[in-house]
Amino acid sequence: MSTQNHLSGSPVQNFLINFLLIIAVFWILSGFIIGAVTAPNADMAPNIHAKDFLLYDRLEQDFHAQDVIVLQKNNTLYLGRIVAVGGDTVEITEQEQLVINNHHVSEPDIYSSTSRYDGTVHQNEIKGKIILVIRRNNF
Repeated sequence: MSTQNHLSGSPVQNFLINFLLIIAVFWILSGFIIGAVTAPNADMAPNIHAKDFLLYDRLEQDFHAQDVIVLQKNNTLYLGRIVAVGGDTVEITEQEQLVINNHHVSEPDIYSSTSRYDGTVHQNEIKGKIILVIRRNNF
């Protein structure tokens, strides 16, 4: 029996080792680097529909206006688009118009008005930036 054959192991052992390595890599990716969620509703339609499968980058910490993110606030999962960052001034007028840094923002992809509300999103509530949308319905 040669040394090479003795060290290589059986095909079953090789399969199990490779399978465990794949599971370990997937666990590391899904637990620390990439997150996966299902869109909870159609608030981001027409770009993201309810039940679409989303992958997001957990490591991203440099967020910009227009980034689409997954966030968790008060134990509820939300999808959102960043409209302003720290240092920007944000106002929602009585006419439900968005004003950022004293400039009216035209939002052609928003099909409903934005009512006034309290509560900004803090960076520690952001789970990550969406990097992939997989359509799971017939829209």
